[in-house]
Amino acid sequence: MKITTTPIEGILIIEPQIFKDSRGYFFESYNQDKMEAAGIALSFVQDNQSLSQKGAVRGLHFQAPPFEQGKLVRVVAGAVRDVVVDIRKNSPTYGQHFRIDLSAENQLMFWIPPGFAHGFETLTDNTIFLYKCTNMYHKNSEGGLLWNDPAIGIKWQTQNAIVSEKDMILPTLKDFVSPF
Repeated sequence: MKITTTPIEGILIIEPQIFKDSRGYFFESYNQDKMEAAGIALSFVQDNQSLSQKGAVRGLHFQAPPFEQGKLVRVVAGAVRDVVVDIRKNSPTYGQHFRIDLSAENQLMFWIPPGFAHGFETLTDNTIFLYKCTNMYHKNSEGGLLWNDPAIGIKWQTQNAIVSEKDMILPTLKDFVSPF
């Protein structure tokens, strides 16, 4: 397992060791000992899965303390452009974003600690997205940022995004008060 840091502290790209042969492939999608050796000491309590069609944008979401969530995300079918925005008030990268393409083909995983708004756009039809969470979902703690806020400056690939009504009315960074 190869773990790579990003320009935003805490965000990690995880590349599993894949064993391929004539039958297909095998890899460990999670190994607690290896994660802890890399400095990611955590416990997952909830797994989530979504199916989305090409052009869907989900996010930018987070859960506020005390129900904040760290997420280990990956794609098992299709492809996404995955995006995080730093919403940690005292962070030197507050308001900055990082993006990465995750796919069934590249098998990359992405670690997103608490303190980040997270979202993705689907690049193919029938994309299945999985994420392991460090805390249970709590409806009253959910929050988010507007997915296309010009102040954040995310370059989405999708021209006519399919976005939920809830995500279309999230606040901009300018009007946002971070709980982190």
